[in-house]
Amino acid sequence: MTAPAARPCRDAFLDRRKVLQRALALPISLSFHEHASAGGQLEEPLADSVRSALSSAIANSAPPVPHFSSTEARLAYLRWLSAMSDRLYPRKKDFTERTEFLQTIWYESKRAGLEPSLVLGLVQVESAFRKYAVSSVGARGYMQVMPFWTRVIGDGDAGKLFHMQTNLRFGCVILRHYLDRERGDLFMTLGRYNGSRGKPQYPNAVLGAQKRWVFAA
Repeated sequence: MTAPAARPCRDAFLDRRKVLQRALALPISLSFHEHASAGGQLEEPLADSVRSALSSAIANSAPPVPHFSSTEARLAYLRWLSAMSDRLYPRKKDFTERTEFLQTIWYESKRAGLEPSLVLGLVQVESAFRKYAVSSVGARGYMQVMPFWTRVIGDGDAGKLFHMQTNLRFGCVILRHYLDRERGDLFMTLGRYNGSRGKPQYPNAVLGAQKRWVFAA
């Protein structure tokens, strides 16, 4: 009568094995709508040079496949991927969806010079990991990107914000832009991202959520 209770453990083991099997194939070389209550970025004037740089960052269409300069770096990534897959399982049951999401989080956050744990914490607070989340002010997707960004630095197609990589790329590029603008002040950066600059509630929520996604290799 105890056999059924063991299945979740067996399934989790198989999921971890699939993560490793899939990720070991990586090359060695570095590269309905659901409601959300989060706020949204405020549209602000951008210098032409900044607009051009952000547009260029968004336009790069390289696939989200991490590349590594050494076997050690790749193994560190595999350990991260396995640990994060276990933690994300309650929110994303499907193995393929979960793995692709985490791989893209890693790729886009590293590409933007951000910690994956910070981006995961932000996604948790902004959309609770819901791909089609929409806030009361119209912010969309995993990272709750405001549609005006597609007009300012993209091709104007706000529907693309429901595409996983597009949403995560926009979100990471915007967050990096705000971090640079705030000269590295993460508290003010997060407030600006949420449209609540200077208020503690949102930064505290994201930084608190980030702790769940920190990985000690």
